[in-house]
Amino acid sequence: MSNIVVPQLGESVVEARIARWLKKAGDRVAVGEPVVELETEKIDLEVSAEKNGVIASIARQEGEDVKIGELLAVIDENASAAAPAETTAPPPPAAAPSPGGNGSSGAGESRATPTARRMAKDHDVDLGAVEGSGSAGRVTKQDVQKAMAPPPAPTSNTVAPTSNTAAPTTNKIAPTSSKPAGARTEERVRMTKRRQTIARRLVEAQHTAAMLTTFNEVDMSAVMGLRERRKESFKKEFGVGLGIASFFVKSAIAALRAFPPLNAEIQGDEIVFKNYYDIGVAVGAEGGLVVPVIRDADRLSFAQIELAIRDFATRANDGSLTLDDLRGGTFTITNGGVFGSLLSTPILNPPQVGILGLHKIQDRVVPVNGQVVIRPMMYVALSYDHRMVDGREAVQFLAKIKDFVEDPGRLLLEA
Repeated sequence: MSNIVVPQLGESVVEARIARWLKKAGDRVAVGEPVVELETEKIDLEVSAEKNGVIASIARQEGEDVKIGELLAVIDENASAAAPAETTAPPPPAAAPSPGGNGSSGAGESRATPTARRMAKDHDVDLGAVEGSGSAGRVTKQDVQKAMAPPPAPTSNTVAPTSNTAAPTTNKIAPTSSKPAGARTEERVRMTKRRQTIARRLVEAQHTAAMLTTFNEVDMSAVMGLRERRKESFKKEFGVGLGIASFFVKSAIAALRAFPPLNAEIQGDEIVFKNYYDIGVAVGAEGGLVVPVIRDADRLSFAQIELAIRDFATRANDGSLTLDDLRGGTFTITNGGVFGSLLSTPILNPPQVGILGLHKIQDRVVPVNGQVVIRPMMYVALSYDHRMVDGREAVQFLAKIKDFVEDPGRLLLEA
């Protein structure tokens, strides 16, 4: 017999929830084959079989919370020899698309991301009939959404010749709504582990840190001009667009070198200064905010930073981020501007003591050398832990970022 247990879940993660069993008692499994999907506060992950055999028993059910090391299921390794016929047998007919299937068939199930599987189950989509666009043909949530979309309605071509008979049909369809007019409904949904953790950590951040925010505004003319001049050659050479994120990552690193307390953390009555720069980039995913980390960002080029951010955004959406992607981080950057935010107060990502908030670039009237001009401006915000960082340091830190972004050439000279 071989046990399947809850594996190590990564830094600071001690509990998970059983989101979905991919196998049931009596199913045959092979080494490396996913057996159960766990939902953690950071990502969803699959637990695979470590031995060949048959699932003898399942110890915990979907929806239950489990801790590291707890028993999930038992594999009977000897059962594989007792049923050789099943080894060579083709997949059961259930794998074929079924009317209104929910994607639980084997082929589509195994090649879909956890998010895609959950969405397919919720919306009764057959994963076996969905074409995957992710890496190695994996079905992503976007593929399921596309499958959920109604096909282009040919009604205009077919209804027109029969307009005389179509009219009564619409009268019959209209009253089929199950809700009375003006109905007030409610729906109760259990919070995901990630949403619970986001809620808990955001409250903790405000209860355990002396959090303040300082603001400034940045003239984005120089960066916008540089991007416009170099966008064609940059994309041709590196295969990725030159965005504004890489400028702020580079500027933040230069400012962190000048103000080390913002790249530190408090542990008990000690301060731990970090001599490396792992920059977290907040990404809004379907299940909630995640903060994948660009390791040793100070050693990366603009192109490498842009490629890393693009990769994080793609994998956050298709559910393929790993725990290693989210572990650690010394400073965080979040960009609410992509959603249209003009100004906001970012909340710290403990145990970090600083987070930089970017916002929407908007043309505004500003004075320049005694003249009134229109410039693309962005408000930036720095939230910091006042236990670690004084107000003067925070203001100067944000002013230095402003200087670097408004004069990108300084990054070459000072960084």
